[in-house]
Amino acid sequence: MLLDKNAQETLSQTIGEQEKRTDAELVTVLARQADDYRYVTLLWAALLSLLVPVALLFLPVWLTPFEGLLLQWGVLLVLAVLFRLKPVQFRVVPRRLQRMRAAGLARQAFLEQGLHRTRGGTGLLIFVSEAEHYVEILADQGIARHVDDSEWQTIVDAFIARVKAGRVAEGFQECVAACGDKLATHVPATEQKNELPNHLIML
Repeated sequence: MLLDKNAQETLSQTIGEQEKRTDAELVTVLARQADDYRYVTLLWAALLSLLVPVALLFLPVWLTPFEGLLLQWGVLLVLAVLFRLKPVQFRVVPRRLQRMRAAGLARQAFLEQGLHRTRGGTGLLIFVSEAEHYVEILADQGIARHVDDSEWQTIVDAFIARVKAGRVAEGFQECVAACGDKLATHVPATEQKNELPNHLIML
């Protein structure tokens, strides 16, 4: 679910408070879904519809070739619609593909939001794709040289648990605070600046 206005304002305030403690620039991005996966669901529907003629060989049903073709088309249409339903869709789309699409969107957002252009390379992206239950923290070189990517994993794991529970707003608040603590230690504030927006960016 997308965050309401109050939750967004609270998150923006939290980001501003944390950025006073560090030279890092925090940007939060929330995507409802990384991809519509239409090509995957259509592929599954087409493959399963190809089994209709095989199934007819083992059933006590006699159909003309035209009737068999109509049945096959009917199965294709029904499955195509069924696989578009969200609870079903994310069961037929491979988890690996979901992660790849979400990770690609995170890197696209990193570039589009200009996190690679901050002074000192201190951009930090907190990216969430809600439908895939995917969370990633991407740090530019000015942060990465001080904090290894593995150190963000505990924060990411906690956030994923919040996303799965439908508590995205709470997860963002906790994640920003935890990132702020780590950044204040490794990349403490040496100047007051605000190069990137503090508000939540929703895709």
